[in-house]
Amino acid sequence: MDFSTDSVDTALVAEFERRFQAGVAQRATEADKAGGMPPENWQDIVASDYLRAFHTEDIGGLGLDGVTQAQIMETLARACGGSYWSATMSTLVCGKIISSYGDKVEHRRLLDPLLSGEKLAAFAVVERTSGSDAGTYRTVVTPAPSGDGWVISGEKARITNGPNADLGVVFARFDGSADGSGPGPDDWCFAFVDLRQEGVGQYDMPHMGLRAMPWGGITFDNVPIRREDVVPVPQAEFAQAMAWGWLFISICAIGLAENALQAAVEHASDHVAFGRPLAHMEGVQAQIAAARAEIDAARLLAWRASWHRTEGRSVYELIAMLKPYATEMAVRVVQSSVQIHGSWALTPDHAVERMYRDAPMNVIGGFTSNRLRELVAAADGLDITTFQEFDWLSATGLLDGPSGLAAASAGVRP
Repeated sequence: MDFSTDSVDTALVAEFERRFQAGVAQRATEADKAGGMPPENWQDIVASDYLRAFHTEDIGGLGLDGVTQAQIMETLARACGGSYWSATMSTLVCGKIISSYGDKVEHRRLLDPLLSGEKLAAFAVVERTSGSDAGTYRTVVTPAPSGDGWVISGEKARITNGPNADLGVVFARFDGSADGSGPGPDDWCFAFVDLRQEGVGQYDMPHMGLRAMPWGGITFDNVPIRREDVVPVPQAEFAQAMAWGWLFISICAIGLAENALQAAVEHASDHVAFGRPLAHMEGVQAQIAAARAEIDAARLLAWRASWHRTEGRSVYELIAMLKPYATEMAVRVVQSSVQIHGSWALTPDHAVERMYRDAPMNVIGGFTSNRLRELVAAADGLDITTFQEFDWLSATGLLDGPSGLAAASAGVRP
């Protein structure tokens, strides 16, 4: 496994970084204050060919290796986390699901507008009453009354690009039965839904961090879908599709942590307290050294996962390890940066204050850390069972009336 890049790819990554630092990064503070992505950010992202960076040449992509892709992702993540989430969710997660589970010929009509930036996609998964547990989702795809195609009904909430997406890649229950008997526990699908049609509602939801990211909900009221745009998929495959999301969220956290560390180093070098620069204090040096090691460790794991994923290998366990480690690491690094900056870091419009709000969004987004840790433990051989009801009281005799209660109190088994 070789993580080195040739001179062409190195120059390409440097050009992405130059572009995004000159444009997107300069608007990050105002985007956070306004609570939305500036149109100029989207224009910069489209013009850079970022949207094509994660796809093969046969569908209009740049055909880059996984490590180069990961490095390019980090350039945009460091410029503006919210803009990064919006663009990468559309092109990487939604685009990969369409190209992997759809038909590459039939669904070029969906892919081409995403890769060109003409349209924006949302990966609509979680619902108002359901988070990471896909088994509890209620949005359903059923046969159209006309017999031609499908209709979708339900609501998705807390969705990146939800308020303004043109295309929804929706994970839903699938009822393909003609008699309407209803979906079974293993009946699921990806539905590619045109969101610019009657019956679709889109709304915005305020959020604490990553405020340049459009975030909200989508409602479906018997919205028609083409027959070929509903792709049945086993629920077990859902996590494999989610792996792209776990990867890009992890890289967002790595970029955020790198920014926080850089800000801490600059402040520690410039600020004088107790007669010396903060950088001369052993405690500050320890925080910075620990952050450096943790960021580099997370980045190497991200490169490894991206390299394997782009080669077509399963990286389920790798990314299940990466996502909790990288996102929680970023929270720790930002907290260290806040401590080094002192109260300045908690004032509005300070770059580290924005990082302090952005970092937890990466921890929560995509999948819960505790559930991912269960997946890693299961891959290591632990038997991870689901909850089953258990009667704790019958064996004690407490349910047998007064005589059983008296016997239990006396320590006598009934």
